Amino acid sequence: MPQAQRQTGERHWYAIRTYSGYEDAVVRYLNQRVESLGMGDKIFNIIVPKERKVKIKNGKRKEIEEKIYPGYVLVDMILTDDSWYVVRNTPRVTGFVGAETTRPTPLSKDEIDILMARMSGAGTGFKIDLRRDDLVKIIDGPFKDYDAKVSEVDEEKGKIKVLVPIFGRDTVMELDSLQVQKI
Repeated sequence: MPQAQRQTGERHWYAIRTYSGYEDAVVRYLNQRVESLGMGDKIFNIIVPKERKVKIKNGKRKEIEEKIYPGYVLVDMILTDDSWYVVRNTPRVTGFVGAETTRPTPLSKDEIDILMARMSGAGTGFKIDLRRDDLVKIIDGPFKDYDAKVSEVDEEKGKIKVLVPIFGRDTVMELDSLQVQKI
């Protein structure tokens, strides 16, 4: 392929496909290749897009990192024949996203801005889609599978208070918003 066709001179983010589950390994391999082949002036950042999520496990709130796009890695680079070759021939990389026969397609600035905001946790917090008097089913904890009625919502802490009918009386319980499901 002619040099002029692949030489852009502009720095862009590109998405590359990898074997699923090997995203972190590809980042390590690619960083090693960039260093050993002296490509630091053409390949700048290599990241696995991840976001922090809160899950409930064994009744405990746990914060985890989850891949946003499993099987993909993002590379900030200047596309040349050399940089394309280094990335394309990294172990566990299956190719660039976009038409590879001509030139891989860079991600747009808007796509990158949205993704970076999502990765930094901007706008995360608790989004509870429950209101007072909504009916819910408890899906975790000692009262699993009980139906309840929402009496109070605390979006700041991610907690809700529900009324659970026990022995014919409503009993107030405070639960994590992830422990209930709207009916």
